[in-house]
Amino acid sequence: MSHRRYTSEKSPLSTTMSPTAQVKKILILSANPRDTDKLRLDEEVREIRSTLRRSKDRAQFEIIAESAVRVDDLLPTLLDYEPQIVHFSGHGTGSQGLALENAVGKAQLVSTAALARLFKAFKTKIECVFLNACYSEAQADAIHQHIDYVVGMNKAVGDRGAIEFAVGFYMGLVNGRSYEEAFELGCTAVDLEGIPESSTPVIRARARSRVADEQSQLVPTDALSASTTSSEDSTRIFISYRSQDPDKQLAQEFYTALKQAGHEAFMAGESIRLGENWSQRVDLELERCDYFLLLLSAQSAVSEMVTEEVRRAKQLRDLRPERKPQLLPIRVNFPMNSPLNYDLRGYLQQIQQREWTAPTDTPKILQEVLSLIGDRGEWIEPEPSSLSAVPLIETVDAPPLPVAEPELYREPGGSVPLESGLYVERSPIEADCYSEILQPGALIRIKAPRQMGKTSLMARILNHANQQGYQTIPLSFQRADSKLFTDLDLFLRWFCEQVGRRLKRREQLEEYWQGYGSKDKCNAYFEECLLEEIDSPIVLGLDEIDLIFPHREVADDFFSLLRSWYESARYGDSGSELWAKLRLVVVHSTEAYVPVNMNQSPFNVGRNVELPEFTAAQVQDLARRYGLHWQESQVEQLVTLVGGHPYLVRKAFYHLRRQEVTLEQLLQTSHTEAGIYSDHLRRHLLNLQRYPQLAEAFRQVVVKSKPVELDSDPAFKLESMGLINLYGNEATTRCDLYRLYFRNYLGA
Repeated sequence: MSHRRYTSEKSPLSTTMSPTAQVKKILILSANPRDTDKLRLDEEVREIRSTLRRSKDRAQFEIIAESAVRVDDLLPTLLDYEPQIVHFSGHGTGSQGLALENAVGKAQLVSTAALARLFKAFKTKIECVFLNACYSEAQADAIHQHIDYVVGMNKAVGDRGAIEFAVGFYMGLVNGRSYEEAFELGCTAVDLEGIPESSTPVIRARARSRVADEQSQLVPTDALSASTTSSEDSTRIFISYRSQDPDKQLAQEFYTALKQAGHEAFMAGESIRLGENWSQRVDLELERCDYFLLLLSAQSAVSEMVTEEVRRAKQLRDLRPERKPQLLPIRVNFPMNSPLNYDLRGYLQQIQQREWTAPTDTPKILQEVLSLIGDRGEWIEPEPSSLSAVPLIETVDAPPLPVAEPELYREPGGSVPLESGLYVERSPIEADCYSEILQPGALIRIKAPRQMGKTSLMARILNHANQQGYQTIPLSFQRADSKLFTDLDLFLRWFCEQVGRRLKRREQLEEYWQGYGSKDKCNAYFEECLLEEIDSPIVLGLDEIDLIFPHREVADDFFSLLRSWYESARYGDSGSELWAKLRLVVVHSTEAYVPVNMNQSPFNVGRNVELPEFTAAQVQDLARRYGLHWQESQVEQLVTLVGGHPYLVRKAFYHLRRQEVTLEQLLQTSHTEAGIYSDHLRRHLLNLQRYPQLAEAFRQVVVKSKPVELDSDPAFKLESMGLINLYGNEATTRCDLYRLYFRNYLGA
């Protein structure tokens, strides 16, 4: 490793700086293994130094640069210098890690998990990690578990873009700007140079003082130090529950017992104080917890916030090498064979669960939980045959599901249970899709925000194709283990196995899965084993395909494979007839664009279908199905409140049918915590708080009665989340429900 220590020239402190301010060390680690493409790393260091020298506050920063960094240099270098900012320049490989050098100067990958564990050991020292490397977003996400500010790249970035972004970032930082403001200045610098890469950098941010600030509100100042120290060594438990008995009472008993046992328990009703930002606190506690105690009842089974909390807990668990938090589900008056929404079934399918039926069960379950947490253990995973949760069936007398049921066939070629009578056709979309799927080589892309009816439309397209004698296979990507999304070969083999099993061709897969070239093996299996051997057209319905969006090294190759199949049907050669038999229906949520920092769809071939909201006439028709005989004026009031959002409309009708609320009460309380939409609104708020730039852009919209012009990136993402309507570059709040709620909670 080459050692080059650069210290800025000393000069009188700026009058805006504190004379006692600590000098911040910027440690630049660069690696360009000789078997990788040449990068302009020396120029990057030189430009950063030059930026520092021009700053009036240059005496407050010190640059230390280490080049040709090897894997075994990381730990001693961080220990030696104890930097506040760590900057890595070099090659990234997506979720596989960053490329450093080995003893002979060739590439050696450092895994994402290893990097996260490394920075965890320095979380009290390091404020910011800057990964100036291609496809480093996965590492940024993992490191952000422990470091408050992490910058990465969501795709490949060129030398010029990387250098200009770094210059702009440090220019802001050394001139007194915050890390988030410096990030914006870095993106601006890229734009000013006319480089089309300003959307490539991503930042994961939370205020460094947030934890301390929250604790200072909860405990006396003289007790803060002791409290903080003990919490680092204690086991943390997040209790997820619904605020109604017996869930609430049981949560309180667990909370009290866990606290008395010396553990750090979080229960929203007890732990969040008046005036505290609940969404940030919930997110923080989810990140910090060792155990996630889920009280699962009939109410929580249809709760958006419970589903979101479980999703986040499982995401964190899958990401971390220590597999935390451990999930501890307890069914509260909710038998094992009771129905769960599709997402919860998927999240909990390999996790042992306990049943609570009466207060007499509390001591036994509580003792088991205390013993397990005390031993830092986990519940044994059950055998697949013991998993008996069933899907929720939607009727007018059942609450609308926050998550659709994608697996609608009982067996391949079986019937589709479409008799619920709650599906509302949005003509001419259905007829157009029915016609399109009959075309050779058809590819239909259905996209919309969550809860807009994408999966229901896919089911009807597949049903129509099935009635024509086609082989139809619905496949949800939630079925895939998270580790598959980081390895193209494993993922494509899983994909082929799922399709082959449905078509009774799984046994032949092994002979095709030999040698190299994952896409070639998948292509050959489909062409020779499926399309050549099966006479009828094959229709694949790929649902929740957005789950692979964050894993670009797999997503890019998979989407290029689907694109090649679509194009192969149009070549007009001998192979075209085979590929023309394959039809694809691809479904994804546009909300997935936000966390992966996309500003356009990653897959843009075939027929695009964007689902609109219900019209007033469709809302009135649905009201009749719920037994509500409404006048046009009543329909107009509901549409003004929630637009034509399918899920929100049906949720209103469900509660109105049960006479749990009147229309007048609904209009008055809908945007409050006491309203029927509080779960839905909290989920959106929780997501917005993770992206301060989006939250600020949306705040600008909700405080205005007229359309507001937004920059293209936040406008695209807020529209993708379903929060705004766009007319050109001008944005309006999608409905009064969002305007009233977020005007209050975004601090307007």
